Formats: sequence, structure tokens, C-alpha cells
Amino acid sequence: MSVIIRSNQAQDNAILSKIIRNSFHDFEVRCKEGTVYTDPTTDDLFTLFQQERSALFVAEENDVILGCCGIFPTDNLPEDTTELVKFYLAKEARGKGIGKLLLEKCLEKAKDLGYKKVYLESIPEFSKAVSIYEKQGFTYLDQPLGNSGHSGCDLWMIKTLE
Repeated sequence: MSVIIRSNQAQDNAILSKIIRNSFHDFEVRCKEGTVYTDPTTDDLFTLFQQERSALFVAEENDVILGCCGIFPTDNLPEDTTELVKFYLAKEARGKGIGKLLLEKCLEKAKDLGYKKVYLESIPEFSKAVSIYEKQGFTYLDQPLGNSGHSGCDLWMIKTLE
């Protein structure tokens, strides 16, 4: 496997927004309101991730973009906490360990940026991703942290970085 993990670029915007929205169709997610699906920033991730203390990584193989994963200093999170965001893979990239590579790169970057914890929001339909989070040491929370604007998410998890 010759997958490379790199920082996102402006020319990635269209394919990444397509991968993200296709994931909702692939997993038959009915409620798209209040999720990344309808979030207007999904169409311009490059600009969004110019914010300080954020990063978005892209998995690519043979010049084909396979997915993305990032960290973002979501409003009203504690100063030492970042949110894991925009973690989506194209259908053909799933189940090959690419998601694990992206997630590990984000956790490493979070540490480099001085974060102590990583928070995430998800939905039950993305149970395969949730199992990855569990294996990586994320634990469940009873309520959301911060203000992501994603009111459609009803699953919240956090991990303390070592």
C-alpha cells in the first residue's frame, strides 16, 4: 500500500466534500440536518483549516484522494482540548487501515500543538468509525462539549493524550 498522508490543499475541496456527503448515503444516514452534511464549511475545508491550532490531513494513493481527518479548536472547548473532525473515507478506502493512519496522524498533531485531550461527535450510523475510536482509547460522554453547531450528532467521546 503506497498511501501517503499529507496536509490538505485548496484543490482538494471538491473531492473531500463529495467523499464526506457520499459517506452519509453509503451508511444510509437519514438525518443530515445539524451535521457536517449541511455545514457550509464542508465545501471549503482548505479555508476552514487555515485557523490557528487546526490541521486537516488527506490520504492519497496514486494521485487519488481516499479520505480526510482533522483537528479543530471548536468554540467553547477547554483550551487544552481539540475536536476530531471531518473523518471520512471513500467507500473503496474503508477497511484497509487508512482510517487508522489518518487518526493516528491527527492525534500526533494534536500533541504537537499542545492539546491534552481530543473530543469528537458522531452518530450511531457511523458505528464502524465508533469502533475505531473505542480501540484508540476514546471513552463516551453523556453530553456534548463546546459548540460545534452539529446538533444532529448524539454520540460524544473524548480521549486523553499520553
